[in-house]
Amino acid sequence: MLAVLGVVALLVAVTVGSVSMTFSELWMAVSGRGDPLFRELVFSLRLPRALAAFATGGLLALAGALMQVLLRNPLADPYVLGISGGAAVGALASMLLGLGTAMVSGSAFAGALLSTLLVFGLAQGRGSWTPTRLLLTGVVIAAGWGAVITFMLSLSPADRLPGMLYWLMGDLSYARSPWLAWLVLVPVLIVTLPLGRSLNVLARGPLQAAALGVAVKPLAWLVYGLASLLTAVAVTTAGSVGFVGLIVPHMLRLVLGNDQRIILPASVMAGGALLTIADTLARTLMAPEQLPVGVITALLGVPTFLFLLYRSR
Repeated sequence: MLAVLGVVALLVAVTVGSVSMTFSELWMAVSGRGDPLFRELVFSLRLPRALAAFATGGLLALAGALMQVLLRNPLADPYVLGISGGAAVGALASMLLGLGTAMVSGSAFAGALLSTLLVFGLAQGRGSWTPTRLLLTGVVIAAGWGAVITFMLSLSPADRLPGMLYWLMGDLSYARSPWLAWLVLVPVLIVTLPLGRSLNVLARGPLQAAALGVAVKPLAWLVYGLASLLTAVAVTTAGSVGFVGLIVPHMLRLVLGNDQRIILPASVMAGGALLTIADTLARTLMAPEQLPVGVITALLGVPTFLFLLYRSR
């Protein structure tokens, strides 16, 4: 059902917009026999953006599912460790220097990796890290990145502020190539699926996992590294899009249970479909003006999150 929902979300994203088209017109454009305007619209604008949205949503939801297992916290979020803050600082620095889109993406990725190394290195200290220490270190690093971002925005020229603010709120307008996100999402999902049984045991605690033969520390390092990579690529592709990695895995666990062999692929499908639909709403609700997709996910995520908190009382 989630796979069908993902396909429907992609079809809606490609056909809905300022120039609407029917499914028959879409099929003619894809088969190369339709109006050249429709072919250009599909292959140059809408399809790359829809694929980027789906891959970004899948990256964030999969990272959220992994982080919730690693920290044993159902409300953990892929941005909780300051990774998005480091990516934002790198991207904003490139924008201030007037560099191209490719350099902005590369700088965002470098900033995310730097934040990952900082959090893991500081949380490690002289002993092994714990989920609590890792979480607290990430919160502090995220606060530091937030201060740096505020400082950079206060020094930015007025003509560059709108683009920088849109990127911080999550924006897929400049996501011209979705292939980096897909080249990371598919291999990471293939790698994590065989780890489902070990992740199920790890979710019950490190002592029980070790007693049952799971190599806890290498598995935790692998999960953290993969979640950081997924988040870094998602932020590089679409900026800081909130709530997808928090809400999607949490809601799926309420419906499907806590078996990671089911939750991980389901999170990719549901997260991709959610962000694709949110991006379609972002560019059509107030057309010809486009909203940042992070605004739509926040408007959807905040009431859902409050409902889950109320339900868990």
